[in-house]
Amino acid sequence: MREECLICKAPLEYLKTDEIMECAVCRKKEASKTRCVKGHYVCNECHTTGMDAMIGLCVKEISKDPVEILEKMMEQPFCHMHGPEHHVMVGSALLTAYGNAGGSIELREALAEMMSRGKKVPGGACGFWGACGAGISTGMFVSIISGSTPLAVEPFRLSHLMTSKALGEIGAVGGPRCCKRDSYLSILAAVDFVKEHFGIEMDKPEIVCGHFTQNNQCIGKRCPFARVNHEGKS
Repeated sequence: MREECLICKAPLEYLKTDEIMECAVCRKKEASKTRCVKGHYVCNECHTTGMDAMIGLCVKEISKDPVEILEKMMEQPFCHMHGPEHHVMVGSALLTAYGNAGGSIELREALAEMMSRGKKVPGGACGFWGACGAGISTGMFVSIISGSTPLAVEPFRLSHLMTSKALGEIGAVGGPRCCKRDSYLSILAAVDFVKEHFGIEMDKPEIVCGHFTQNNQCIGKRCPFARVNHEGKS
């Protein structure tokens, strides 16, 4: 088994109803459905310790490729195979690539807003809400670049369409969850969406996953990013 619990590396389990858990790191008590099979729980805040470094990484970036930017974030100590950090990383990679591709944006301010919004989406939303946080992150991205509010008209429409497109791609592949796969699917959907609706063309690479060895629930050939599905392609 690859590591899942940040404390003891044991597999995670998901409960049917909330229980009061004590974070094994900060000792905060809160309701959750997630713990490892040995009883350890790590809250979202402790799970994403160090994620603030993402803003500094992004403002120095010059790439127009949000996947390339995302992969650099995935190499950082704050990023794990799975976790709520992806709910911020997807939107942040898109904001950065969008700005570098010519989109009108105050990047540092936008990244801070993305951090604030994305951190509110808890781990496990994909299974318990029916809405993966990586997909929701694309809607936050479009909401930020369009200036959407609950009273907006066109920006409101576009941000919802973006989220639905990303979630549709994720749902079409199915489960179990993979934060890397769902992040890739969400970003690719957003690149196409932004080109169509905003006229900004970010780079869109072919993706071959290099994270599968860390994922106990990897779906193998059913994943569109599995290496075997790209072998022999020019």
